[in-house]
Amino acid sequence: MIKAISFDLWDTVIHDDSDEPKRAAQGLRSKKDERRYLVWDALNRVEPIPYETVAIAYDVADAAFNHAWHNQHVTWTIGERLEVLLNGLGRKLPESELAAVVKAHEEMEVTIPPDPVDGVAHALATLSADYKLCVVSDAIVSPGRCLRQWLEMNGLKRYFGGFAFSDEVGYSKPHREMFASAASQLGVDITDMVHVGDRDHNDIKGAQALGMKAILFTATRDRDKHITSADAICERYAGLPAIVQQLATK
Repeated sequence: MIKAISFDLWDTVIHDDSDEPKRAAQGLRSKKDERRYLVWDALNRVEPIPYETVAIAYDVADAAFNHAWHNQHVTWTIGERLEVLLNGLGRKLPESELAAVVKAHEEMEVTIPPDPVDGVAHALATLSADYKLCVVSDAIVSPGRCLRQWLEMNGLKRYFGGFAFSDEVGYSKPHREMFASAASQLGVDITDMVHVGDRDHNDIKGAQALGMKAILFTATRDRDKHITSADAICERYAGLPAIVQQLATK
């Protein structure tokens, strides 16, 4: 029996990088370049340092983050990632300066937000009439507090009865605690849940390993379409309610 549905956010509810054209239209740097510039600017004001040196250190810190994310199933906070970067450079920032850089990183996708995936609002409204809904999302740059804000700004937060963000849970998908947190918040058994997400390893196999059903969402990212073990594939939100209903009757 399906009693609840959990949703990944990035490229499932949020159209990742749809904010980049908005930034370009305003003459702003890309998010990647702006993040590196923020660190360089703060360090350079304390003591001159070449931009290229900071950019390389940032890339190394990103690689370390990705290793921890994929292999240890944790997502370091921006503060932790920047500490790795600064330690690698043998540099420090005044506490207030570091806090400002962290805040600018965290709120970048709220200040100039990416768009919701087409059709998501209607699908959530339809599904919330019959199922409990929860977010289960890794926090790569934007933390849970900012992702909640994005959901509120786009009128979507009201549909969710729970939020499992990796920076708050302490683990990232496909770790059991992410899905267990969602089930606990909604008051259902894990096996009575279906998860919707775009990544086969994190979203599909992670959920299925716990006895959940899983739907691969391919409207914005279809890279895993031909390798997935998903119970169903959803190509656009208009078809999701029917897919859930079919899985509920199996």
